[in-house]
Amino acid sequence: MKISKQAQRDAKQLFRACLVEGSLNEDRARAVAAELAEKKPRGYFGIMNHFHRLVYLDVARRTTNVTSATPLSEEARQGVRVNLTRIYGDNIEISFAEDPAVIGGMRVQVGSDVYDGTIRTRLNNLQEQF
Repeated sequence: MKISKQAQRDAKQLFRACLVEGSLNEDRARAVAAELAEKKPRGYFGIMNHFHRLVYLDVARRTTNVTSATPLSEEARQGVRVNLTRIYGDNIEISFAEDPAVIGGMRVQVGSDVYDGTIRTRLNNLQEQF
């Protein structure tokens, strides 16, 4: 579905109104969405879709998944936290998981950014080259 430029501008303006000190305030976002659904201004469906997309991308940008083959030591976890907060800011949520299928190394996903240093990926890349 194509969203008009005006609807995109309106959604972006509403999204900016939901920011408090550079971070999305979830209560404000819910209130804006509820008011938008109640008032139903012209083109509200497009505005709502784009607003939802902006909120989703912001939440994804603040969510980090770190996957390793074995549980990381507290020292390694702290090092990952320090580096990620330096790059992405203080308001990032980090979750750690273990997956023996990665064999070794670590995979970090922050929103759409993926840093993959796992042995499984290296082996797959090597297999594709042959």
